[in-house]
Amino acid sequence: MKVKVGVFGAKRGMSMIKIYLRHPDTDLVAVCDKSVEDLTRAAEAAEEVGKKVALYENFEDFFKHDMDAVVLANYATEHVPYAVRLLDSGRHILSEVPASETMAQAVELIEAVERTGLVYTFAENCCYFPAAFEMQRLYEQGELGEVMYAQGEYIHDSPPGKYTYGMKNHWRNRLYSTFYCTHSLGPILTITGRRPVQVVGFQTNEAVWKRRHGRKFAPGIEMVTLDNGAIVRSIHGSMKRAYGCKWMVFGTKGMAESDRFDDGKIHVFREGEVIGEGEFTSYSPQHSAVDMDLKTGHGNADLGAPHYFIQRILGRPEGYKYAIDVYTGVDMSICGILAYRSILNGNIPIKVPNLRNKEERDAYRNDHACTTISVAGDQLIPPYPDKSTYEEIYEYLSQLAAGDDE
Repeated sequence: MKVKVGVFGAKRGMSMIKIYLRHPDTDLVAVCDKSVEDLTRAAEAAEEVGKKVALYENFEDFFKHDMDAVVLANYATEHVPYAVRLLDSGRHILSEVPASETMAQAVELIEAVERTGLVYTFAENCCYFPAAFEMQRLYEQGELGEVMYAQGEYIHDSPPGKYTYGMKNHWRNRLYSTFYCTHSLGPILTITGRRPVQVVGFQTNEAVWKRRHGRKFAPGIEMVTLDNGAIVRSIHGSMKRAYGCKWMVFGTKGMAESDRFDDGKIHVFREGEVIGEGEFTSYSPQHSAVDMDLKTGHGNADLGAPHYFIQRILGRPEGYKYAIDVYTGVDMSICGILAYRSILNGNIPIKVPNLRNKEERDAYRNDHACTTISVAGDQLIPPYPDKSTYEEIYEYLSQLAAGDDE
């Protein structure tokens, strides 16, 4: 059986498109994007392997196509409305990050998955980086003991206008500091298998160069308490260094961390029989997240989520072991939502609900607080605490999008 897959969002979804064109268990049958340029690139990728896919500029036409499963690589704030509709139509879902924009959507998403009984998995690719995946293997084998403290970071600066195309109301221009937290926090949750129970949010001083993006912005920090009492520091956003994803776990028997400047290396300390003494090793992990000859981006991490999604659909054990389910995906995401509330209220601790428990959901069914006016209504929150904007720079962004400014 081959799973018929469609991809909604051809820009971020391009890695998924290339994977599913070559994966032995899938047929890529349709791609949807409002950008003709990105659809053209999808068609060219299909032609490279002697295939054709249906191309749609309109979601309603795409929705009608015969598909077993859909990858949601659309705007990061719009995953849940499409996920729920597609689940109710009988399609399995692989969703890009974050899982939801609001707490109400998190509840709605979980209940749609439960109601339909279909497969939903979360495409947090950082969990499948070689270093993160190796740390998960070490932790599962008990070599580090039980987690006491962990760190995750995702530092990614970007040039003005590159991702917003001069659009004043592009979701990235209304992005608050802690929203995009899953790249830093997510791997810690999959490495340790723990879940968050409390979060305190912080943000740094302003990343002033972001004013040329049309907004005020600061990197976000989440201090997360896990269900065993361990503490996690998660930090992400624009700071002045090259792109980097790094993780560190301290346990009761040892520690492991990814190398700060070499993505292919990991450092591990294992305590011996004498307390405080042991073996320290540095090496490049030999265990890949997926043992397939399909090369993708981010150290082949981009292959993990789409592969295990298909294995989960096909009922194979590795799909159940390594695909990230809706509950864990929601855990990874709502820490960022709640951390910003902590920031807006003086960095107070906020409980992270366990939405696996139906009795905890009612408190959030009507919780639409976010920075998108059409979603939040009278629960609208500002994307930066002082509520200021920089109207004068939007013309500059438009020039960038048009190619008038290098």
